[in-house]
Amino acid sequence: MLKTLTLSALTALTLSAGGAFAAGGEGHVTDYEFSFEGPFGSFDQAQLQRGLQVYTEVCSACHGLQYVPIRTLSEESGPGLPEDQVRAYAAQNFFVIDEETGEEREARPTDNFPPNVALGAPDLSLMAKARAGFHGPYGLGINQFFKGMGGAEYIASLLTGYTGEQKTEAGAVLYENEAYGGYFGMAQPLYGDDVTYADGTEATIEQQAKDVAAFLMWTAEPKLMARKEAGFVGVLFLVLLSVLLYLTNKKIWAPIKRKH
Repeated sequence: MLKTLTLSALTALTLSAGGAFAAGGEGHVTDYEFSFEGPFGSFDQAQLQRGLQVYTEVCSACHGLQYVPIRTLSEESGPGLPEDQVRAYAAQNFFVIDEETGEEREARPTDNFPPNVALGAPDLSLMAKARAGFHGPYGLGINQFFKGMGGAEYIASLLTGYTGEQKTEAGAVLYENEAYGGYFGMAQPLYGDDVTYADGTEATIEQQAKDVAAFLMWTAEPKLMARKEAGFVGVLFLVLLSVLLYLTNKKIWAPIKRKH
């Protein structure tokens, strides 16, 4: 069953999505370790399944994934759920408007995740790519190569960065968050043990935050593994081509150099 948020929390989410943030500064982003980082990293399928559970039971009450087809949950490079589980997941958790009849029906694997439920709450499909966690010119290129832009780190840091302090501005409750660097409109969504993991993993706030951050990284970059493989093959090809060109150059110029 999907969790619901209070009216004040929904209002806060709407305000934060619409840009009515209290002034935020340079927040602190924790450099979490994720399995998909680096040129040879890959998604942890068990972590993606746990992240899907956190999204479904906590986040989906307000945030959609409208650019993500439900059928991709069965992909081996993703959560890797059996197709019968994907069909059951779609039917049990989401309702969509049928384009032909205009009536509401249970979702199917061929449908995308529904759009935002709460008015103005941001869609999370590409959030991990939209939010950079690492800033500054020094070493940024190397850091990006090994860890990416840090969107997953930002999301996990945001979910674990609530201080418990809050204030009211213009009738809206704002919450202090260390990752944001100030007060903003989304109420704390995770408190620990918000879900019960099927694999027995302890559902601490940090664990849930990292799991859903990894899942949102996958929704933003579902072909990340294929892109890395293509890049690796491309680099090998360029190295081989460079060696062949070097040997060819030596062979062509060798007779001329001997004459001199």
